[in-house]
Amino acid sequence: MKPVAVYTESSDTDLTDGIALLEQAGFEVRVLDTRDSAQIVTHAGDADVLLAGYASITRDMFEQLPKLKLVALMSMGTDTVDVAAATDHGVWVTNVPGAATEEVATHALALILHWARQLDYYTETSVADVETWNSRAAVAPWRLSEQTLGIIGLGRIGLKLAELAKPLFGRTLGYDPLLPDTDEVRAMLTEHGIERVSLETARQHSNVLSLHMPLTHETDRLIDAAFIAEMPDRALIVNVSRGALLDSAAVAQAVCSGQLAGAAVDVLDVEPPPADHPLLGVEGVVVTPHVAYFSERTAAEYVRIQAQNAVTFHESGKPISSVNTISQA
Repeated sequence: MKPVAVYTESSDTDLTDGIALLEQAGFEVRVLDTRDSAQIVTHAGDADVLLAGYASITRDMFEQLPKLKLVALMSMGTDTVDVAAATDHGVWVTNVPGAATEEVATHALALILHWARQLDYYTETSVADVETWNSRAAVAPWRLSEQTLGIIGLGRIGLKLAELAKPLFGRTLGYDPLLPDTDEVRAMLTEHGIERVSLETARQHSNVLSLHMPLTHETDRLIDAAFIAEMPDRALIVNVSRGALLDSAAVAQAVCSGQLAGAAVDVLDVEPPPADHPLLGVEGVVVTPHVAYFSERTAAEYVRIQAQNAVTFHESGKPISSVNTISQA
């Protein structure tokens, strides 16, 4: 019998090349187009491989999918899957590391520049009206060379942002508790213009704070009212990682009160967001709809790498980019 590969949903992505890659490797392929756990369990009960988009894969689902051997994600982040439960059930979990490093870092910088130059205000007032043409916002834009950029998370994307931003900012601070303190790492940080500091120092001295962390129990709602209270007055928060890194209500309140100058985010804690989401429609908050990863190149690479993980696992017993380890015994 053919092994079965099931896509939970397409997430507005063209899966054609991934499906072809899987079928060429001998898989029977199905696309469910649902994020509903009950529907996934019902229609993927015979799946060897689950290829997930934004659907959450829980411990309860692993218990109901006894044939499952691999969950292949179409993202770098793994917070949509209970990885510990997967490991307990002997299921590999894979992600797509590095495929969109340049795109996400560039998007973060674009959000910073968009906000710093107040493009929302100036594009809206660039109309043929003598009263608004050449008007000025209440607060003048920053000179970035006089500002400090703080980067929380010094993985591929954080380092790429530092590289891109180095000519623009006067100072770049970096925090990452997982990065080792070695001569090689210190040389790399120096090359990128990064001063390695504690989280407290980054929080207290960053005029722009950009987040590049996974979502974990420790980082969930890391940026809350207490955190913001310790930041410089009129700072900007940028988030292109995971929406739940922010306490959205606290950020919105801080922007509205003037404690924060603004926020620029590509991710929200609920997607798609409800109409009353705290960060929607707030003056000083720029929101893009989880597209930082997207480019002509990544649209194809995410699909290919996700499917290739399944194919390589089928052929060798071990996927390419696993985030957990399963005993081969």
